[in-house]
Amino acid sequence: MRIGIIALLHESNTFSFQPTTLESFHQNLLLTGESIRTALADAHHEVGGFFAGIDASVNAGEAEAVPLFAARALPSGTIRAEAFDSLVSQLLDCVRKSGPLDGILVAPHGATVSENHADADGHWLSELRHLVGPEMPIIGTLDAHANLSPQMVESCTALIAYRTNPHLDQRERGLEAANMILRTLRGEITPVMSACYPPMAISIEKQCTEEPPLDALYRAANEQLKIQGVLSNSILLGFPYADVQEMGAATIAVTDGRRRLASQLADELASSIWRSRRQFCSEFTSVDEAIRQCEQSDRRVCLLDMGDNVGGGSAADGTDLLGAIFARKIGPSFGCLYDPESVALCERAGVGSTVRLRVGGKTDAQHGDPIDVTVKVITLCDGRFCESEPRHGGITEFDQGRTAVCETDRGLTLMLTSLRMVPFSLQQLRGCGVDPMQFRILVAKGVNAPIAAYREACASFIRVNTRGATCADLRRLAYKHRRRPMFPMDPE
Repeated sequence: MRIGIIALLHESNTFSFQPTTLESFHQNLLLTGESIRTALADAHHEVGGFFAGIDASVNAGEAEAVPLFAARALPSGTIRAEAFDSLVSQLLDCVRKSGPLDGILVAPHGATVSENHADADGHWLSELRHLVGPEMPIIGTLDAHANLSPQMVESCTALIAYRTNPHLDQRERGLEAANMILRTLRGEITPVMSACYPPMAISIEKQCTEEPPLDALYRAANEQLKIQGVLSNSILLGFPYADVQEMGAATIAVTDGRRRLASQLADELASSIWRSRRQFCSEFTSVDEAIRQCEQSDRRVCLLDMGDNVGGGSAADGTDLLGAIFARKIGPSFGCLYDPESVALCERAGVGSTVRLRVGGKTDAQHGDPIDVTVKVITLCDGRFCESEPRHGGITEFDQGRTAVCETDRGLTLMLTSLRMVPFSLQQLRGCGVDPMQFRILVAKGVNAPIAAYREACASFIRVNTRGATCADLRRLAYKHRRRPMFPMDPE
């Protein structure tokens, strides 16, 4: 059995002013053929799980993994039409040239938007289905933040979403998908899938699966898995920063040939989410309140900058939170800003020099104004680092470009980067000689994803309601294309 492997992953924030180009994928991951195995087979990623599952098949040598195409870009704005068309064309060409295939494992993100396709994942999956025909098994994984669409469901035999946020089970879900396609091809099971779409969006602040109310909902989902004939189920939390018709929560159930049961279980999960909807409403913590809590705490605190959530496609140079920390002289504290202009000035001055800078707030008008600071340049480094532990996103190799670490005279240490970087690993700090344990406050530009890494250093986390393209208060976002009515934005 020859099983193709395809991945096309991008979380597209339509409120971001930073378009995603083909170069965005080249900077992160754009591979074909066996180079995919080299890059991802050992990764804490669903594609790594695909390889491991096929390689560990019960009958050694019965199945062959055929890596075809893999592309990933850092979350950012809508993908340019020409870039997306190029990616899909390359993907389909790889399938055409692959030789006979018995099945395909796919890894769409589920919240990809291009200028020419609002449901970009549904589009490329439907094109793939049209190419290979209606009979070939196509089984895939989805990010828990997927905005599930009927087109995605119709194009695939089965879809399996991550069950954790922070996403620490990606490889496990890849293994699950590989096992399902092997059993399907052996004739042991006949997967059928059903989905349900409750009319609600879940704020990113409430999307941590370890915390209420999601922890109880996932326990209920796990109980469904004990029912005879149930192969898989999924809760899709949705990605609220994609202003598309498909945006919102959803559920999936996959059974062994029992379509009515699949529909019943997907509906039951969706009903449970809907009944819990008021538990997803928040009283948001302001910047001032977060700082007051830090001043009263004797524990190391991580402040989560929700409005400038880099993993959700934001600018990475928001200053609301760091500016307030700097103004209040609370320290020692640490924060990271995307600011290639300031990095160049620091490099020109050299380590040990004192430089006046205007940092942050340069990408757009959504994330605050630049901060005027006088800094001492402490470290200059290439910005490359590795993470060996399972972390959100399953990424092991990172590159934030040329990086400068600077100290202000107000207790704030700034890491300035030449490329936007997600705060998914403390190696980001350590790789530039920064010890996270030396700070009282660490600012991470995320909401849930940084917790997996930063819990090693921080005793408490405060999610802060800052401005930006990833503002946690969904009622403040200027939606034009979402479904209506939808909770919590519209009256019931």
